[in-house]
Amino acid sequence: MKISIAIALVISTSYLSTAQTLGKALSRGKELTTSSTSKGSLTNDEVVSGLREALTTGAKSAASSASLLDGFYKNQKIFIPWPPEANEMKSKLVSLGMQTQITKFEESVNRAAEEAAKSAYDIFASAVTGMSVGDGFAILNGSDTAATHYLRDKTTPQLTEKFKPIVKAAMDKVKVTEYWNPLVTKYNKIPLVKKQNPDLEAYVTAKAINGLMLLISEQEAKIRKDPAAQVTALLQKVFGKR
Repeated sequence: MKISIAIALVISTSYLSTAQTLGKALSRGKELTTSSTSKGSLTNDEVVSGLREALTTGAKSAASSASLLDGFYKNQKIFIPWPPEANEMKSKLVSLGMQTQITKFEESVNRAAEEAAKSAYDIFASAVTGMSVGDGFAILNGSDTAATHYLRDKTTPQLTEKFKPIVKAAMDKVKVTEYWNPLVTKYNKIPLVKKQNPDLEAYVTAKAINGLMLLISEQEAKIRKDPAAQVTALLQKVFGKR
């Protein structure tokens, strides 16, 4: 009889422990489900579409503002300065009284970026449309500029390839080399200096893309935080009430 009672107690205790473990697992599962659907039962497709729409909206705004006169030149956040690898050259030329020519060159470089920005939207929009977001919720719940960082990481080589000829055409249009060539010629005639010939097309292309990405990231952050910037029903659903 005592043995039967002992066996019954062991079975009862084991059952209670299993039930408690199962109960905790079910409770944890409920928490995870609630967490994953806390943003209005969004599907991954809706999140990806919302991220693409936010980036497309940001790209349109960035290209529009950057392509205006002084869009680069008078915006200190994206202003394209003298090529840093040629700073020694700049110092020498300033000492020779060529600051005015240097300023005109810097202005021409920024004018080229502004001209190129007129065609930037189509390139960015195409990249955004073709973008495959592996984990939409991770990007949505990431930093205020997580989608822009994703776009930069995944598309910079393609964007550079497509953007470089546009920059070249813009540089030709605003005659960048006409400002640059006299400066580099003058400098390279100075005895014992290291000859300078930076790849201006690559430099302006990289700086223009960086500037536009910065503007896109600012728009993304605004869309995430400001209801007034959530201009479509999808943006409101994905980013609203966060």
